[in-house]
Amino acid sequence: MNLYLRYFDNEILVSTVDEALDFLNSIPDIDMDEDMEADIRDYVASNVFYPKRYKVRSRVYFIIIKTEAATMTDFKQKKALRTPASAADNAVQKLNEENPGWYEGTLNFKRVVMIPSTGKHEYRDTLFVANCKAQSGLDCYNRIVEHLRSRVDGRSQFPSAKGKNFKFKYLGMWK
Repeated sequence: MNLYLRYFDNEILVSTVDEALDFLNSIPDIDMDEDMEADIRDYVASNVFYPKRYKVRSRVYFIIIKTEAATMTDFKQKKALRTPASAADNAVQKLNEENPGWYEGTLNFKRVVMIPSTGKHEYRDTLFVANCKAQSGLDCYNRIVEHLRSRVDGRSQFPSAKGKNFKFKYLGMWK
């Protein structure tokens, strides 16, 4: 794992945290303190692969990107792209997988409710859990949302089936 750092036109590809810190210390505009150094070390040691930016002053940042690229040319030509979306693709694939039977679907949605004391409406997070017969996880989601749409205020907001607010579990084949 290498690190790409950039501050305006200054950029470098390094293989260790110490090299990255040396590069940052060589830039007069950047005031490295113990907290920033510790945060950079934590970021490099973590499993997070999103770019990280650090504020130097108002509207001025430097960035650090973790990469598998061995050289600056490889990095610039995007030859070592990391695809963190593969886990999301797997979840979508599982959602669409045909497996007829009973499903338990859990949906956390924004429900519009009236406050009796004021007569005004507000959104409330509402957890809805149901067992239903379905062909797939997506079919389970669609059946739950269809059921709720006819029973709650039309302004209620339902999350995407692909998001973190919908979960499903296959319970088994129906008889």
